[in-house]
Amino acid sequence: MTIEQTINKLRQELNMHNHKYYVENAPDISDFEYDKMLRELQDLEALHPEFQSPNSPTMRVGSDLTNSFRSVKHSFPMLSLSNTYSLEELKEWILKVEQEISNPEYVCELKFDGTAISLSYTNGELQRAVTRGDGEVGDDVTENVRTIRSVPLTLQGEDYPEYFEIRGEIFMPYASFDKLNIEREQQGEQLFANPRNAAAGTLKQQQSQVVAKRGLDCTLYQLAGKNLGFSSHSESLNAARRWGFKVSKHTAVCNDFSQIEEFIKYWDEARHSLDFPTDGIVIKVNRYTDRIALGTTSKAPKWAVAYKFKAEQALTKLLKVSYQVGRTGAITPVANLEPVLLAGTTVKRATLHNADQIAALDLREGDMVYVEKGGEIIPKITGVDISERNPSSEPLQYISHCPECGAELTRYEGEAKHYCPNQSHCRPQIIGRIIHFIRRKAMNIESLGEETIELLFENNLINNVADLYNLKAEQLASLPRLGEKSARNIIQSIASSRDVPFHRVLFALGIRFVGETTAKYLAAHFTSLEAIMTASREELLEAEEVGEKIADSIMDYFADEQNRIIIQRLQSAGLQLHAIKREAASNILEGKSIVISGTFEQYSRDELKALIEIHGGKNLAAVSANTSFLLAGAKIGPSKLQKAQKLGVKIISEQEFLAMITNSKEVNISEEHTDTTKPQQPIQGSLF
Repeated sequence: MTIEQTINKLRQELNMHNHKYYVENAPDISDFEYDKMLRELQDLEALHPEFQSPNSPTMRVGSDLTNSFRSVKHSFPMLSLSNTYSLEELKEWILKVEQEISNPEYVCELKFDGTAISLSYTNGELQRAVTRGDGEVGDDVTENVRTIRSVPLTLQGEDYPEYFEIRGEIFMPYASFDKLNIEREQQGEQLFANPRNAAAGTLKQQQSQVVAKRGLDCTLYQLAGKNLGFSSHSESLNAARRWGFKVSKHTAVCNDFSQIEEFIKYWDEARHSLDFPTDGIVIKVNRYTDRIALGTTSKAPKWAVAYKFKAEQALTKLLKVSYQVGRTGAITPVANLEPVLLAGTTVKRATLHNADQIAALDLREGDMVYVEKGGEIIPKITGVDISERNPSSEPLQYISHCPECGAELTRYEGEAKHYCPNQSHCRPQIIGRIIHFIRRKAMNIESLGEETIELLFENNLINNVADLYNLKAEQLASLPRLGEKSARNIIQSIASSRDVPFHRVLFALGIRFVGETTAKYLAAHFTSLEAIMTASREELLEAEEVGEKIADSIMDYFADEQNRIIIQRLQSAGLQLHAIKREAASNILEGKSIVISGTFEQYSRDELKALIEIHGGKNLAAVSANTSFLLAGAKIGPSKLQKAQKLGVKIISEQEFLAMITNSKEVNISEEHTDTTKPQQPIQGSLF
């Protein structure tokens, strides 16, 4: 047997055992034997890179290289589903279907609570995995999806189409979710609110090696393609199972409303025994000819609907209301409850959001309250059982002073929350801002966690983010739970953060309302922190994503003398407070001001903005008389389009723009862009 044949044989055997373990739940070899075969394959591939394959079982472990998620246009749109919340609404939908179709069949399936995915296969090989996005364009997350062991990299059998797509849901089983949150808690990281958020966050991880360790799963439920050769949805699902896909066994073909209702009522109770999250039932018309007759709206198919289970509810006593202070000074009231079992977990606390909600509920300590678990870690109070109220109870009085520092609270116009204004001397705010500063998407100081930040604060080693850059290893080594090695790692991580790019430094400062995306736009527009600090309110409003509230917040932040001192110290510490200017590729766009709107086929908006800059152009956020042209994609913002037409601003497509920057001579620019959003012909099996 040749080396190539040996490699292919090992791949086939490993794929078979992987399917038996992760899809059929019926392994027939031990973990030791599987790992031994995998190591043998890894060694052979390392020695013979000419036989490498992106769909080898060795790719399941992921990579520590950074991914970039390119925007990809779906071959077939991923539509959303219409929702129903009662059996009466569902019955109305059934009646509408039966007015159009004679004797329809329905397929009932569990609605998985995760994140939608579309997998493309060519000649039985996984080609691409793309998120739903806006239904027309999604993110390419192929490298991350390859690590999910229930997703087949190569298909079984031979009767699959040359090319097709299959849609499904990537989700996180409860066991993986609990394990992940325990690890995050031990590392001082923020917990994920629910398995759905955890799955979505994991799928967008920059390193597939991280994804591989988090225990994601994937169930597929819909084929999309041309001339697939099936007459019904149930037939296509059976074929997908044969090809090696994990298709839910909890499905049923139903002929009328009574059978659908029976399926729903059974799973409304039985779902609590499942090891993965589900929030409803999807009902689909089975036969494809019936689906074509029913058609779709612009957003959802008329031949499918989702029935959502009612939120879990329990009745318990409100013992006391306490108040928490966030890093921005926002006050969050929390209801402390008599422990009650709700949706499989014991609930002791519920969020109350703000003073207005407390007043609307007319809450009083000692009340019997209804608590719902709507997908968050901290459930919410939805009502009060007045019949159980003590006649002598008094309405809750919202606090007037900060529970941590005693400063008088303020409430800004147009906002529901109260705030503590004492940002420089309020412990939770100080610690919260430093914790925000070190997070992965900010300065990414890996060796520091929340507990360590609190330890440094309590020992008077840090009082603001600039103090981090004055720390010495010998100061840290003597602290509890650290030691010399940890101290060296912390100092090294802090030193490495000096290379973090400007837009992340700006985000790390924790300016109220300036999130990750807004920080990127500000950095691109102004190119330096000094320019932002000295900008007028009107100049700030010219930056994309910056409205009046954000502009006022930026002005307030830099008006504070303490913040300006911290900025000076960060500059002295060597942080990147200027955007790195890219080397110009050409000057073909020199003197041109360009506005981008919509979604694009070949490049993301950020990539197009980068192309504009390196070819000498300038990006603008809003259309004005000074705009050279509007670069328009699908789903262009109507206000920008109308303004461009009103002002006579030229409108070009992505293709025209790319032709412009790839040719030395300027191309003719059409007055209007081509419509790229024409409705497509019905596709067999196409869905969300």
